[in-house]
Amino acid sequence: MGLPYSAVPTHPVPSWWQRHRRTLRATALIVLLTLCGLMILALVREQTGTAGLLVGFGLALLPVPLLLTAFRWLSAPLPAPWRTHLFAFAWGACAATLVAILANGFATDWLASSVVVDSPHEADTLGATVIAPVVEETTKAAAVLLLFLFRRRHLDSVVSGIAAAGITAAGFAFTENILYLGTAFDQDAALGPDGLAGSATAGTFLIRIIFAPFAHPLFTAMTGIAFGMVAALPRRRRILRTVLPLLGWFTAVLLHAIWNGSASFANYTFLAVYGLFMLPVFGALTWLAVWSRLHELRIVRETLPAYAAAGWFSEPEPWSLSSMRARSMARAMARRSHGPAAARTVAAYQHEATALALLRSRATNGATAPDFAAREHQLLNSLRANHPLSGPPTTSAALALSRPPIPPQAWAGYSPR
Repeated sequence: MGLPYSAVPTHPVPSWWQRHRRTLRATALIVLLTLCGLMILALVREQTGTAGLLVGFGLALLPVPLLLTAFRWLSAPLPAPWRTHLFAFAWGACAATLVAILANGFATDWLASSVVVDSPHEADTLGATVIAPVVEETTKAAAVLLLFLFRRRHLDSVVSGIAAAGITAAGFAFTENILYLGTAFDQDAALGPDGLAGSATAGTFLIRIIFAPFAHPLFTAMTGIAFGMVAALPRRRRILRTVLPLLGWFTAVLLHAIWNGSASFANYTFLAVYGLFMLPVFGALTWLAVWSRLHELRIVRETLPAYAAAGWFSEPEPWSLSSMRARSMARAMARRSHGPAAARTVAAYQHEATALALLRSRATNGATAPDFAAREHQLLNSLRANHPLSGPPTTSAALALSRPPIPPQAWAGYSPR
């Protein structure tokens, strides 16, 4: 006998908002960023003129592909979706820059009209050294915070934190460089300099594009590192989870203030700060980023053998999945054998294996995700579905590149579940 009608479990029908909320949120965000971009465009054009805007845009665009490539390379073991990094760049280029321009302008005008300073020059110096770093690092940090709160899977490590923060800052620097370069070009057009030595555009380009295109990403990366560390902390460490983001933000503000302040002093202060401080800090950040990337691959190599022993991978696969060279070879093999779609499947397989290893490693260290069981089950099912196509080239890459070579007969007859 079946259950009475009243005893049959029912599921509430999702409301219209529940069915469409993701689309509506995405649409609202796109509209907001678009409006911010149009307002920025109008503000910059008003200050630089059309010719200055176009020249500034072209020159400011030059370092952007290099910066984006560097941060995408850094996060290659487990890259965030392009739409996530596109949001970060757009936020930095549009929303963060608009708020910063308006807030910085208001603060500088207030300083110039107050009794705090004696001249407009002092107001500009104080605004650039104190006000601008706080405002700009706060607006850029907002993008990192939003990703941390709503896209935690895409910002759950130091590597992903640096990448998200760096791309946000690259967007901010892009728009800011348009303004500075366009203004310099407008000044040159008005003054008509005789040679390159007197060109404000050349000087601005040299400093902002050649010498220090990494400045804004360097500052904001401190905030990204802090949020990446918080993602790996156990939830019981509440005080540390609160203090770290504030410490990262404060470090970003401090570095930014030192950089801006050095340009306000005479003589060779700027060059001294650049050579003796900024370059070493940039070198330290680069070392930390590369080390963290290698550490993620090491986690893959050390964590996945347990899954291989349970039958989810062939034994050579953890080694192959922890080597970027082996990963590239596996994708190339799949592309030659089955076409581009197969290569994309292998890439997804590699990223899911990395996500599984990091998920398990964090749980082992006490930072278990709330949805750990469901997420692990989802990843394992996807890996199993893609293994018939992705497993053979992944294993073959391990056999071809491992040193010493692994005898193929050692794995004969092995079949993962």
